[in-house]
Amino acid sequence: MEESGGTGSGAGARGSGSGAAHAGAGAGAAGAYAAVVLAGGAAQRLGGVDKMALRVGGRTLLDRVLRACRGAGQTVVVGPRRPTVRPVTWTREAPPGGGPVAALAAALPLTSADTVVLLSADLPFLDDGTVRTLRESLAAAGEGVDGAMFVDGTGRDQPLVAAYRSESLRRGLALLAVEYGGVAGLPLRLLTGELTLVRSASGATFDCDTWEDLATARDRIREHGHVLDEWLAAVKEELGLDTEVDTRVLLDLARDAAHGVARPAAPLTTFLVGYAAGRAGGGPEAVAEAARKVTALTERWAEEAAEEGRSDT
Repeated sequence: MEESGGTGSGAGARGSGSGAAHAGAGAGAAGAYAAVVLAGGAAQRLGGVDKMALRVGGRTLLDRVLRACRGAGQTVVVGPRRPTVRPVTWTREAPPGGGPVAALAAALPLTSADTVVLLSADLPFLDDGTVRTLRESLAAAGEGVDGAMFVDGTGRDQPLVAAYRSESLRRGLALLAVEYGGVAGLPLRLLTGELTLVRSASGATFDCDTWEDLATARDRIREHGHVLDEWLAAVKEELGLDTEVDTRVLLDLARDAAHGVARPAAPLTTFLVGYAAGRAGGGPEAVAEAARKVTALTERWAEEAAEEGRSDT
């Protein structure tokens, strides 16, 4: 087991329980969950390349999934160790390449939360809202249900985009180990087929198994309705920021500064708003307050310009 540092760290602690101790800090919080990300596939349809390192929107596929589950109290990644955008606990299935059931069996002992969100690492459109939907679906289903799973557009189960009760997984893995003498090489459907699940459809099940899939993902994030959110998410990740702000406020402010003052004022103004918010302690409230003050200032500038225009006529 290993614990990774952040992006580009390349170094990590190795030893008994170090990663699990770090990741479990939030496990006792209300609604806390564990995320298990499977990142050890052979990527045969991609010619055996390191699929987890492929980028969509400037971010690796693995980092995109890790950002989507950043609210997890514990995050375990099963696969070859690599630099990641945030610290995670690393482990490997036995033997390496032993399949998803073996990977889950390796990861589950490193978690302690009641709910486990199980994800593959090649889901470019997964976001935190999708993960929240899975967890809420499971919570609403009641104690008699073992998991909440997404299905794709054809109605096929996607067991690697799902939330499960951890006790149900532990019990199922133990039964499989007894019945088959181990879990290496077993298909995941042997485990999920014995569980009571609720299902719903989601576009977040799109995965990158081929070069065509990768090209589709890269094209889709640049579509008009997505490109701004994608870009801002990438910038925040690159800068190590986790603050959610109302981008509409900043866009309106940039527009007002450009129209009411001068076009170059737009980027400089939003930079100064961010700088002021940082000095005030950061957070959405600080950004909103700084934006409010400068918006009022731009309105005063615009009013003066309008008054001057009227006096000239």
